[in-house]
Amino acid sequence: MKGFLKWFNNNSKMKRWMFLILLGIILTCFGIAEVLVLEDMSFQKVGVIILIFVVGFVLAVTGLVGLNKRTLEVLVESTDGRMQNRKNVNVKSLIFDKKVYDRGPNIVVIGGGTGLNTVLSGLKKYTNNLTAIVTISDYGEKKSSLKQELGLLPLNDVKDSIIALSNDENEMSSLLNYEFDEGKLKGLSFADIYFSAMKNVNKDFAASVMKSDEILNMTGKVLPVTLDEMNITAELENGYVITEKSRIPEVVYDKVTKINRIYLNPSNCRPAPGVIDEIKNADCIIIGPGSLYTNVIPNLLVNGVVNAIKSSSALKVYVSNIMTEPGQTDNYSVAEHLNAIIDHCGKGIVDYCIYDTGEIIPEVIKIYNQKGQDLVEQDIEKVKGIKFLQRNLAMVSDGFIRHDPSLVAASIIELICDDLRYQDKENDPEYLMLNNKLREDKRVEKIRKQMIKEEKRRAKNPNREKKTKKSKFSSKYSDRIESIKAADKKNKKRIEKNKIQNKTKAKKKRTQSEIREKMRKELENSKLGRND
Repeated sequence: MKGFLKWFNNNSKMKRWMFLILLGIILTCFGIAEVLVLEDMSFQKVGVIILIFVVGFVLAVTGLVGLNKRTLEVLVESTDGRMQNRKNVNVKSLIFDKKVYDRGPNIVVIGGGTGLNTVLSGLKKYTNNLTAIVTISDYGEKKSSLKQELGLLPLNDVKDSIIALSNDENEMSSLLNYEFDEGKLKGLSFADIYFSAMKNVNKDFAASVMKSDEILNMTGKVLPVTLDEMNITAELENGYVITEKSRIPEVVYDKVTKINRIYLNPSNCRPAPGVIDEIKNADCIIIGPGSLYTNVIPNLLVNGVVNAIKSSSALKVYVSNIMTEPGQTDNYSVAEHLNAIIDHCGKGIVDYCIYDTGEIIPEVIKIYNQKGQDLVEQDIEKVKGIKFLQRNLAMVSDGFIRHDPSLVAASIIELICDDLRYQDKENDPEYLMLNNKLREDKRVEKIRKQMIKEEKRRAKNPNREKKTKKSKFSSKYSDRIESIKAADKKNKKRIEKNKIQNKTKAKKKRTQSEIREKMRKELENSKLGRND
């Protein structure tokens, strides 16, 4: 019984269709009844009866269609894990969402760190055909004896990408990042043990990472860009060479110089199995955002990656960083980020560049300025042959400026939809479903922002609601009304004052007349006394 009543909740959105069916049945029955009891036939009466019957029939059919459609939507919502955290959302054409994920565009995201994971987190809502090609560049970092014994590769970026592609990021993060603090496993995380076991079971590290999407219920898959040892070396403008990735920002910052170029040592790193094939089959290739010289460009320097990207017919999109990075991109603009990629990889690797509007709270930017960071300057005129798209991509989370996953993903999907439209594929299921979902997500995002804005307004001034409940006339002429009230009050005081003054004068006058009368009587009495 309890489950049955859930169909009548506001969230189920069933009652409106039931009411429509009921209204249609009533009108249809009324039209039939009128025909049965009609005595005099006339065109006017028959026309009204037919109209009532047709309206009732249309309402009943519309209600039945809407009820069936909504029933299917509710069933998909209840079985699709992606919809569990979306409350009070009317997801249009949700019955096709199961297909849009599998039939969605093949998107390859290349990079590493927080920027890559942000893009993955947003795009997984639109397609299952998602591949993250991740940097493995922490070679040379000190490992514990247990990690050395297990022969673990530096997999922090791979692990973080798996978390970003999981259906429940918080739960997956808690699991993979769990670190044992006692016993023989002290110093190891669950991720270390998992990858070690997968490597031993599959006898191949790349295969073990690729199979994680099924085992861990991920959306898409993660690939390491290479399985070879990949040491990033930086050559500075003053000729100084840094061979340790972790020391690059520190040395650059201390020597007050810039990075001239970076290269891999050894330079013949081979791409991991599946990397080149995924790039060739991609519909869209995303580069960045992320640390330019340690997470983005190193992936592109692996043998065969650049050639595969250039020969691919996919859309090639670079998502620019919002803030500069100390020791890597100090005072860099959007153009300088792109030129650094072009200098290392050549032209033809980027078709579109999506960059932020830069509309961020000054107080937050000031905090970044104190750490030597600033907004990436938007001098897009210095780069030719690339189309630029300015979008609102930034958000402030826990005091940090980050790319908003939903906004970044929406910008990329919008670009893919525009490309499909350019190819006259407006009627393709892929375009219809992506475009429909994109519109719905934008509507939901707009409502969410309005609700946040309203909550902030109420928190700032909780008593404002009582004050703002005025008529349009009162709101428009409030100043005049107040001035009239003040004038009336002043006039009332003046009248009261005049009344008091008049009463005082009348009393004084009456007193004087009484004195005169008394004196007159005394004078008359004195005259009578003399006569006697």
